[in-house]
Amino acid sequence: MLAGSLLGAWAGASWAVRMRTPTPYKVLAGLMVLMAAALLVTHTTTLGTLALPLGAQVPLGVVAGFGIGVVAAIMGVAGGELLIPTIVLLFAVDIKTAGSLSLLVSLPTMLVAFARYSRDGSFAVLGANLRFTLVMAAGSIAGAVLGGLLLGVFSDLVLIPVLAVILLVSAVKLARHD
Repeated sequence: MLAGSLLGAWAGASWAVRMRTPTPYKVLAGLMVLMAAALLVTHTTTLGTLALPLGAQVPLGVVAGFGIGVVAAIMGVAGGELLIPTIVLLFAVDIKTAGSLSLLVSLPTMLVAFARYSRDGSFAVLGANLRFTLVMAAGSIAGAVLGGLLLGVFSDLVLIPVLAVILLVSAVKLARHD
């Protein structure tokens, strides 16, 4: 999966930097709708593993990794929301192991996307908006800490639908962006 994800991150970031202005918003809106649907399907149904032989797992893992890398690079996310269910389904591992494995795939994937975006000077806007960048970084860190502390407080039955609604509302707002 990692090999495919790295290639996908480079391809996704390359595609994203070439998109015309309204196109990225439409693409991101569509991806958010798909992400919301994937979240709801994986958390409202019981999907069994595919029980595939190793000879099929490897090429399917590379292909799935490529797709996940493309989506992660375009959306600017780590891709764990797609990686974890894919690892569980393809490789028949438990959810906690899949979560740990997704971190091993996500970090190099994000670094490849970052390198590709940096190559075109796409991050120059961050330096020009340093205050905004620092506030967003601080908010992200605080949110991650708070989320970790509240992990056992809210059940998936509440969190997943709320996240799906947030994704759908965000998709509508992005689709309307000019």
